[in-house]
Amino acid sequence: MAYIALYRKFRPSTFDEVKGQDAVVTTLRNQLRTGRIGHAYCFNGTRGTGKTSVAKILAKAINCENPIDGNPCNECAMCRAINDGSSMNVVELDAASNNGVANIREIVDEVRYYPTEGKYKVYIIDEVHMLSTGAFNALLKTLEEPPSYVVFILATTEVHAIPITILSRCQRYDFKRIRLETITERLLELCEREEIGTEEKAMRYVARLADGSMRDALSLLERCVSYYAGEDLTYDRILEVLGTVDVETFALALRYIHEGRVTRIIRLLDEMTVAGRELPRFIVDLTWYLRNLLLAQSGEDLSEALEMSGEQMKLLAHEAKVYAPEELMRYISVLCELTNRLRHESQKRVLIEMTVVRLCRPQVDVNTEAVLDRIRRLENEIAVLRRTGVAVPTEAPEEEEKPKEKVKVALPENILDLVNNWKAICTLTPLPARMALKVCTPSLSRSGNLLLVFTSQTDYDLINSEDHIAQVEKTIEKTIHHIVKVEIELLKEGTDASQYVDVVEAVAGRLGDIELEIV
Repeated sequence: MAYIALYRKFRPSTFDEVKGQDAVVTTLRNQLRTGRIGHAYCFNGTRGTGKTSVAKILAKAINCENPIDGNPCNECAMCRAINDGSSMNVVELDAASNNGVANIREIVDEVRYYPTEGKYKVYIIDEVHMLSTGAFNALLKTLEEPPSYVVFILATTEVHAIPITILSRCQRYDFKRIRLETITERLLELCEREEIGTEEKAMRYVARLADGSMRDALSLLERCVSYYAGEDLTYDRILEVLGTVDVETFALALRYIHEGRVTRIIRLLDEMTVAGRELPRFIVDLTWYLRNLLLAQSGEDLSEALEMSGEQMKLLAHEAKVYAPEELMRYISVLCELTNRLRHESQKRVLIEMTVVRLCRPQVDVNTEAVLDRIRRLENEIAVLRRTGVAVPTEAPEEEEKPKEKVKVALPENILDLVNNWKAICTLTPLPARMALKVCTPSLSRSGNLLLVFTSQTDYDLINSEDHIAQVEKTIEKTIHHIVKVEIELLKEGTDASQYVDVVEAVAGRLGDIELEIV
């Protein structure tokens, strides 16, 4: 027998098996019990919420020879014929590819004939909003006064595109997005039936990615099962297969936005695109990360609600200290607006990049939240200057920019090897030291060692221990097969950061005023 995809194999065959649509199911079953069957139904909802499945169950139930409490028996001749698609009484039409007047006129001609078997002829028109204006007009009269033995079921994801004259003749049922807990329970149940080892945390993550669609959840699960054939599906393996972005990447992206480093964040987005990540999915997950940061700032134990490992929770708690709640709420507001716009935008990457620039530079934004963000940043900068004894003028004097002279830097060969492998070193270093490497400025100490320069006390505290520094040194030695000593330094207030050359940027040629000399 040919392999059957999970979403087809476990498609519900009775109302009892339909998950997450209790209001719709209860209403339809009550109609079946009392015999008050409508002549036309409109099922509206997002993809994968069960519209077509419920339509087929309803078609079976009204034709079933031995219905059980409103459910089809799935054993009589009529139920079996509908299940295997051989019944002449149930006609499915995909309006996406059959949207002309001729297609609807065929139906109008057919409804004049009594069903060859069973009680009702059922016409299921999927994606009905794709019908042309002429097709809707051809359907209108028949939909208004169909024969007593005909039932129309119209399924759509865009109910607003259906003419009101059609909608007013149908009983409308709105299918909700299925709750996260409901999808998780269903996935765990199916994994048990298929003898697939898994854990609740992993299935919960799959359910969140499905965004309320049971079919999407089963398709994602199938990808994971195919990749790890015969092996348990752990949380880490799910992350690897589905190509999701880890917490560190969100932390890094947010840090770049917070510091206004436009080039770095655009480069990060480019790297994710090259790696096959979906940028719209990244924006959705980044919004969740911001939400988690806000929750972490409450100081309560939210490890279960945040669905994170212990290491990730430590990193989240550290990052939560960096941002003001008002700043996080502004970011969330802008990203939610972006998510809504992306649904109807063809140039998704351009829109994402422009929005990121807008977040990095609140001075180009004119809404209230952006203005408050600019005021907050200015107040912080003025406070720092005053603490260091610097007079703050009301107006900045205009100065002519002088061309920068090239600065010569002697770079030891082992440091050059380190720089060329910096990305690998950052990846292989264990948390939380790994995050510290990504937010510091890698420079040279006077003794020729690697100097990690930090501007934030919280970042400095993240790595300021003998164990963490030893982890970095050990990773460097394993990667480049050289012993490199690591020193750390926290920039004091008022210290000029430009005296510390970013060796990674310099070797990449992104610092035009630096001239390197390999020694």
